Amino acid sequence: MSTATLKYTRLSPTKARLIAREVQGMNAELALASLEFTPNKAAKLIYKTIASAVANGGFEASSVHVISCRVDAGPVLRRFMPRARGRATPIRKPMAHIFVEVDEVKEKKSSKKSKGEVK
Repeated sequence: MSTATLKYTRLSPTKARLIAREVQGMNAELALASLEFTPNKAAKLIYKTIASAVANGGFEASSVHVISCRVDAGPVLRRFMPRARGRATPIRKPMAHIFVEVDEVKEKKSSKKSKGEVK
């Protein structure tokens, strides 16, 4: 099992979680292929993090699957926008932390019994 982390990225964690839920449990090669053509900022960053996790373990993308893809909230930059009559309204610029774990696919052992075999 290998992991990769992308911290303090300027991305809304709520929007990134939508993409992270899609790739969780998928084969890494399929996840990378689907993320490559998803027109979303989060998809590009999650793609890089999954590719990094695969490379960290020294695996091939076709032989591993994504165990977990988690997006946590990071710190929030607070800015203010001037408004009419001398007022100001707050603007929140959130950050996110992306964690990805990948592991090798374990082949299932066939449990077929021959007729002469007794348990």
